[in-house]
Amino acid sequence: MGRLAGKVAIVTGAAQGQGAEIARAFVAEGALVELADVNEADGKELAEELGETAHFTRHDVTDPESWQRLVADVNERFGPVNVLVNNAGILRFGEIDKMSLEEAQLVWSVNIHGCYLGMQAVVPTMKKNGGGSIVNASSVEGLGGMGSVVAYCGSKWAIRGMTKAASHELGRRGIRVNSVHPGMIDTPMTRVHGGDAAMEYGATKVPMGRVGTPVDIAPTYVFLASDESGYITGAEIAVDGGVTATHAFGG
Repeated sequence: MGRLAGKVAIVTGAAQGQGAEIARAFVAEGALVELADVNEADGKELAEELGETAHFTRHDVTDPESWQRLVADVNERFGPVNVLVNNAGILRFGEIDKMSLEEAQLVWSVNIHGCYLGMQAVVPTMKKNGGGSIVNASSVEGLGGMGSVVAYCGSKWAIRGMTKAASHELGRRGIRVNSVHPGMIDTPMTRVHGGDAAMEYGATKVPMGRVGTPVDIAPTYVFLASDESGYITGAEIAVDGGVTATHAFGG
């Protein structure tokens, strides 16, 4: 039996990057997985790759009605949702005096509202059926600050805070809520901002000497979704090659 046998999971932002690898790992460990993303082409292709234990739905994480439809559909197709991975997110660079409010609000809408609405949508099902696991994707920028990503950093700190608050609110209902804090990971989203040069530069800042890959990230999500982490809630787990193990004089 797989480590996630009997689990019914929703993974947002599942069409590519970290989300796609999380979905692959979940299916490999026996979960039934709903792939949710606005990227229909890649999402449908991944669903075909994964077979009958996965299904793709076009889903906008900023839309409350889309969340209600998604959860209802998954409950009917696979059974009651007991794992949610709030992975969907966007990254925008911009100095605080140059980024428009509209662009900052877009980051906050996807990253913060998407995470909040996801938790809000699955909690009734999880309460009714004895619990579950929610895993929220924050970032090393949810543990420390970095210039030119004030809006993004703010969104990832918000996710960290919501995770801790929700873990207290939901713990007695058997619902665990944890956050994962990846470092620099080589994905299409990060490659947009500098390509190979950015990856090579990023590697010089990592104690392990390389940037991460989605394969480095997925096992942490498997662990937090599984019963192996049954006494872990409100935790923040950095998967960053050691980046947050230092301070301003390190590196």
